[in-house]
Amino acid sequence: MLAAAGIEEGGHIAMLLGNQLECFDVGWAAKRSGLYLTPVNWHLTAAEAGYIIADSGAQALVSSPDLCDLAQPETLQLVSPALRLVTGEDGGTPAGFERLEAVLQTASPDPVRPELEGALMFYSSGTTGRPKGIRHPWTPTPYGTGFSLELLMAGFYGFDADTVYLSPAPLYHAAPLAWSLGTQRLGGTVIVMERFDPLDMLRMIEKYRVTHVQMVPTMFVRLLKLEDKDRQRFDLSSLQRVIHAAAPCPIEVKRRMLDWWGPIIYEYYAASEGHGFTSVSPDEWLAHPGSVGRPLRGTIHILDEDGAELPNGEIGTVYFEGSAGFEYHNDPVKTSEAYNVEGWATVGDLGSIDNEGYLYLSDRRTNLILSGGVNIYPQEIENELALHPEVVDVAVIGVPDSEMGQQVKAIVQPTDPSTAGPELEAELLGFCRERIAHFKCPRSVDFVDELPRLPTGKLAKRLLVDRYSGSTSH
Repeated sequence: MLAAAGIEEGGHIAMLLGNQLECFDVGWAAKRSGLYLTPVNWHLTAAEAGYIIADSGAQALVSSPDLCDLAQPETLQLVSPALRLVTGEDGGTPAGFERLEAVLQTASPDPVRPELEGALMFYSSGTTGRPKGIRHPWTPTPYGTGFSLELLMAGFYGFDADTVYLSPAPLYHAAPLAWSLGTQRLGGTVIVMERFDPLDMLRMIEKYRVTHVQMVPTMFVRLLKLEDKDRQRFDLSSLQRVIHAAAPCPIEVKRRMLDWWGPIIYEYYAASEGHGFTSVSPDEWLAHPGSVGRPLRGTIHILDEDGAELPNGEIGTVYFEGSAGFEYHNDPVKTSEAYNVEGWATVGDLGSIDNEGYLYLSDRRTNLILSGGVNIYPQEIENELALHPEVVDVAVIGVPDSEMGQQVKAIVQPTDPSTAGPELEAELLGFCRERIAHFKCPRSVDFVDELPRLPTGKLAKRLLVDRYSGSTSH
């Protein structure tokens, strides 16, 4: 149908779908048609979603009925042939859209051109600015030869035709969609949660005898906050590999998960840019707590602000040598900033390596707090405060300070909203000072009903920084 409409190899389609079966219809259509596919975060506003769809150069959009308002024809122009397709067989068809199932019924089942490998083009989460499309070079390759991710999944994490993979996160995010498609390509089964719920997740692992699951650290925290009777009532013995990434995991949280689930928890560090990939096994992590592992792809370099290589143990910007190459769509300046003169690539993360080559992440450079000329890494503080029983979620940012330049502020979602106030603030400040140096600890704590965290686990810290940029007292 896409080919008959005139969308040629190397073209682009977008999807605006929840966690539903059609994600896989659209995903495999793109992957087998030599097309770029951009999944759009349905939590965005209409302006934000419209920007991504238009910026991507999409020639077709597939949306669920409830999300069509995010891509109205009168405000969003697609590139010709400008197909607008809506899923579902029931209900009316929104103005400007055609019903996907009806169009498919008129399409020929016979292939009109050879099948070619397509590619996924994700947009950055926008946690530190406007989202950018992450585009990898595309060359016509026969379908069935694009096994880069699948080789890693099979070789390092044991995915095969017997795998039952649970995906608890939104399929518009890079890892959930790519690893789900990868599982299917290897012959395995994918179980998709419509939305993450810790108790439902344990129930599904038992019901479907899940062997592999990929998570983010906030999911670990929510699981650990379940009552003991709920944590122990399900049979989780089918689990072979629990894989986590996307955000740094507090050391104590991971220790507690290893105590509960055993030595099956693997961590990796990567990005949609594909600039590098590190991995750490449970045994390696126990010997190097806090590490995200050693590189499976690329060579790590830690550079200072002048581009000079730093010795082991010192914190700097993490670069990978040997990147497969990527560009930020329609942004040559940002693309050039991602590479140094040697051609090594970075996404702006800060970290260090030890004498055995294990990488330790500190934070994003954009999150760094500079107080009195001293670098303070919010992630370290967040990791400690997250362990307090009265904390559901926490973010640490720098706010303006006339004397120090910036001061450290913690923004906390309390377990019980009724406890928010001066007494809990004092307790949290004391808790922090018992664990890390006083100069790193927050000067104040604010309480909120909920932090602006994406369902993928990433914190939209930019929104908090913008909110507090004008004053130190909120």
